[in-house]
Amino acid sequence: MTQIKENSTWNFNKELSMQACPVSFVMNKIGGHWKPIILYQLMSGAKRYSELKRAIPTITEKMLIQHLKQLQADDLVIRTAEPVVPPHVVYQLSPRGESLKPVLKAIASWGYEQWSNDGI
Repeated sequence: MTQIKENSTWNFNKELSMQACPVSFVMNKIGGHWKPIILYQLMSGAKRYSELKRAIPTITEKMLIQHLKQLQADDLVIRTAEPVVPPHVVYQLSPRGESLKPVLKAIASWGYEQWSNDGI
């Protein structure tokens, strides 16, 4: 993964906005295209990497791995690896990730409502 320059102006401004605005803080944790989708898939229970990949077929392996690592670093996802051959790795929501369920359900509900309104 590309290293972020810690003393960059962009990084400094991002930190300031996260401290000043709770929405910025949340969007830094779960923002982007893939993170909410991954979290939504994990709401139904723990899944192996291959199950997540099947559930989100349009995501590349690189993006799935990268976002799972970020979600794990932000304490939203727990990665459990069992020492067997082949490795058995399971991802699940952490308690902090579980607390996002109402937010993700609200997003999904709004999406279904908009689909209906748009005739999709």
